[in-house]
Order: sequence, then structure tokens, then C-alpha cells
Amino acid sequence: MRIKNSVLLLLVTVLLFSCDKKRVFDEYKSVGSAWNKDSIVTFDLPVLDSTKRYDLFVNLRDNNNYKYNNIFLIVSLESPNGYTKVDTLEYQMANPDGTLLGDGFTDLKESKLYYKENVRFRGKYKVHIKQVVRETGKVPGVALLDGITEVGFRIEKKE
Repeated sequence: MRIKNSVLLLLVTVLLFSCDKKRVFDEYKSVGSAWNKDSIVTFDLPVLDSTKRYDLFVNLRDNNNYKYNNIFLIVSLESPNGYTKVDTLEYQMANPDGTLLGDGFTDLKESKLYYKENVRFRGKYKVHIKQVVRETGKVPGVALLDGITEVGFRIEKKE
């Protein structure tokens, strides 16, 4: 009976992961239990087909320790020739009642946040992501952003 259950679990897992045909790159990096304002998360992207277009996403894994309604990020896309495109982004992370947005059954949620659409790559790129959350009325940023546990970056093929 145990072997039968194990085989069934393995089969379901394989089916779930094989259904993601758009995914080209999907990686997460841990920031611990709190994301330090001086910590920059960097992703080295693979060399992609320059004739195709891609959609880019920032992925965040957070838990109930995240106490803000939104999040501000600085995302830099560094091209092979050294040119860097820098964007300051804001995303809503919770409903007005305080419940976290995102996918997940427990207090751990995963948010897939649009970054750019229809991007064409020519060579090897890097992405740098930094949190720049500030509390209302305060100039210094939040030194340790509780509740964000992992930062990810995802590239999907444009259909």
C-alpha cells in the first residue's frame, strides 16, 4: 500500500511540473526571515533565443509576518553591453482587511508580479532586485522587511 501511495504521489508531482510549458527560467533565492534593505538579490539569466519575446515576473514568497499593504522594489535589468534599465515598482500585497494576496493554502503565499512584457534578449543579462519599503511619514527605509522569505525571478515564453 505504501509503495502504491508513493508512486501516485510521484506521478502527480511529475504531472504538475510538466504542465508549465511557458517557463524558461524560474529561480528563487532566500532572504531569511526578513529582507534587509541593503541586500540586493541578483539573478544571472541564461542566454535566450533572440528571435523570441518573453514576459518577465518578480516572484515573492511571504508569510503573515508581512505587515504592509504594498511593497516597493527597485529592479535593474543589466544588459551584456553594460546598459542598465532601472525601474521603481509598487505592488499590492494585501487586501484592505490585511489578508495577504497570492497563491497558497497556509500562511505562506506566493505572489507572481508582472515586471515586463514582450522583452527580447540579445546575450547574457542580469537582474538585481532590492526592497525600498518606507513607513508612512518616515524617510529612512524599513531596515528589515519581515515576512518576505524568498525573492524569485521568472521568464515565460510569449505565445
